[in-house]
Amino acid sequence: MVLIRPMIRANQDRNYNIHVFVFFIFLVANIGGSLTPLGDPPLFLGFLKGVDFLWTLGTMLAPMLFVSGILLALFYLIDRLAWNRESSGVKAKSAATRQIRVEGLHNVLYLFAVALTVLASGIWHRDATFPLGLGIELPLNGLVRDVILVALALLSWRTTKRAIRVENAFSWAPMQEVAMLFAAIFITMVPVLAMLRAGANGPFAPLLGLVSADSGRPVNAAYFWLTGGLSSFLDNAPTYLVFFNLAGGDAQELMVPLASTLLAISAGAVFMGANTYIGNAPNFMVRLTARNAASRCRASSAICYGRARFSCRC
Repeated sequence: MVLIRPMIRANQDRNYNIHVFVFFIFLVANIGGSLTPLGDPPLFLGFLKGVDFLWTLGTMLAPMLFVSGILLALFYLIDRLAWNRESSGVKAKSAATRQIRVEGLHNVLYLFAVALTVLASGIWHRDATFPLGLGIELPLNGLVRDVILVALALLSWRTTKRAIRVENAFSWAPMQEVAMLFAAIFITMVPVLAMLRAGANGPFAPLLGLVSADSGRPVNAAYFWLTGGLSSFLDNAPTYLVFFNLAGGDAQELMVPLASTLLAISAGAVFMGANTYIGNAPNFMVRLTARNAASRCRASSAICYGRARFSCRC
């Protein structure tokens, strides 16, 4: 979400630039987060279940480089074809020297605090809960984490100049739309996840039977494709958790004798979360942010991103 604004600004003069944001979703919003539990929600859930913090770095590095290499090569080819279609005027304008500057640099401290807070909430394993009423209780570490994150967001809002948000064309619209969409997704996925958790006693028994051979050994290819396929439509974090538990749920066993199974589950959830906009919340945030910027551009070609000196192409 930090990188999408400069990406929009860098490509605003191009007529053919949609592929840039599609590959941005593939590489940055999904695959780029596969090396630590802080990079993607499914891996963080694995961390909460006992997977070592550095396990993903050592195990996912090779698959991440392999898939990223293929996608970067494909992006280069598509981008060259798109660039060749641009007019000479667009090419000359894109080659012009531009001023690059960073404002609101103190927010880097807040981002660092966000990462530490999320990491600490995973390390702080406390059984204490906070009652909300109606029989609902929240884990205390999760509640403290969320309070701190909201406080950091408010601090950023109060200590950052409004002009910077105007320059970045900041809008609440993408967050509001994502919140409504994923509220609906998480409500409607509850029965599907319940059927998956039922295992051999549920309606998905034939499907789940594919992940185990007759000898009882896990079929890693099936874990990869099923986790990935369902992550594309059910959100990748809860899907990862279902198959993590289906594989035994013992982090120590999954990290050593069944490391290839955990790798299949992790890679399927993280990589194929990029297949659809609903596979991972950042996918939709990136799409809506880019679309919102294009809408502002169409509304006024004279004023783009808050200042008249920026020309604008949609």
